[in-house]
Amino acid sequence: MSAARFIVSGKVQGVFFRASARDRAQALGLRGFAKNLADGRVEVLASGDSAAIDELGAWLREGPPMARVDDLERLPALDHEAGEGFTAL
Repeated sequence: MSAARFIVSGKVQGVFFRASARDRAQALGLRGFAKNLADGRVEVLASGDSAAIDELGAWLREGPPMARVDDLERLPALDHEAGEGFTAL
């Protein structure tokens, strides 16, 4: 089991980014969450198979059609932070 925290910058709020990330993560069998940050970025925490996390990370670089991703930072995370299922907070 692996876990990673992604911080996504750009036009990522108000463009269905969290809901799209949730749908993608659920399709990949990941646990975790996507949430807006006060500074306009989105935080995504994912836990599960490392290849699935890598695939989610590749998707996060593009995001949904209305988004514009300027930067994606990947940080370590702990599996227990993910909780159950995958939610858009």
